[in-house]
Amino acid sequence: MRATILHAPGDVRLEEVPDPTLVRPTDAIVRVTASCVCGSDLWPYRGINPVDKPRRIGHEFVGIVEDVGDEVTSVRPGQFVIAPFRFSCGRCAHCRNGVQTSCVLGGDGWGGRDGDGEWTPGCQGDVMRVPYADATLVATPEVPDEELLPSMLALSDVMATGWHCAVSAGVQEGETVVVVGDGAVGLSAVLSAARMGAGRVVAMSRHEPRQDIARRFGATDVVAERGEEGAERILELTDGVGADRVLECVGTGESMTQAFDSARPGGTVGFVGVPHGVEVPVRRMFRHNVALAGGVAPVRHYLEQLRDDVLAGEIEPGLVFDLTLPLAEVAEAYRAMDERRAIKVMLTP
Repeated sequence: MRATILHAPGDVRLEEVPDPTLVRPTDAIVRVTASCVCGSDLWPYRGINPVDKPRRIGHEFVGIVEDVGDEVTSVRPGQFVIAPFRFSCGRCAHCRNGVQTSCVLGGDGWGGRDGDGEWTPGCQGDVMRVPYADATLVATPEVPDEELLPSMLALSDVMATGWHCAVSAGVQEGETVVVVGDGAVGLSAVLSAARMGAGRVVAMSRHEPRQDIARRFGATDVVAERGEEGAERILELTDGVGADRVLECVGTGESMTQAFDSARPGGTVGFVGVPHGVEVPVRRMFRHNVALAGGVAPVRHYLEQLRDDVLAGEIEPGLVFDLTLPLAEVAEAYRAMDERRAIKVMLTP
């Protein structure tokens, strides 16, 4: 089978690797129908989080179950399944509390090792072994139509991550919400805030194609300014008060500063951007009673709800995919994302 391997910054290759096999009776083998490149994949691709040796990459996929271990009961061969970007046992205290990303057996997710030391490679390839299939994979009632494939794939990470940001921030009906970041997660956060009934959703974006999607997702306002000018613009839109909730979806120091500069006293900043160079302004939080909540999204916790919303036609998060390429062109997919020529790239066999 083929798999994507990151050798060094800017050096992504599609290579032949051994086919996966069932290792434990709780495993499933899934043929990948679609995968994609994530903004967080760009951190190692750019060398910011460098790899010390070649490794497989990718953590978002959907596919068709090909085989299951003897103890798997919730999915069967032939079913279409969504895989959250980390696998989980479903039994430990953290899984039972809805924080599957902290599963004691889940390990590092795709591209790491599970709790028993078995390697679980990145998923930008042809076939995946999924540990703890019963607790990890979420099936659809039937194989979805092709036009639903992008939205199903978005649920494996970006839509659920945007949703988690809005949940963490505590978005309430009628509130004013500002979203910092116009990547796929930020746009999904716009959709999430609108879905939760926010009265005003402000998307901070300087790119017209992304602004267009933000509006389609429910943004009522778009602010292109950044830094102090961006904060002033938010104050103008809110009569000098600031936003009730701010959703930080980038992970840089600048984006976190922008988020706190946009929040009203007593407001909440939700954050899901992978932090790089972030310093939290504790004194400001204390002085103005601004809360901070969020972290890595427990996608599995939200999957059934979001799957049903997609199937009912109530949300279409797949609009974040503005470029589809065959897996053979995965290197170009990374370049397109790195150069911001694409919001998010879907890879198909």
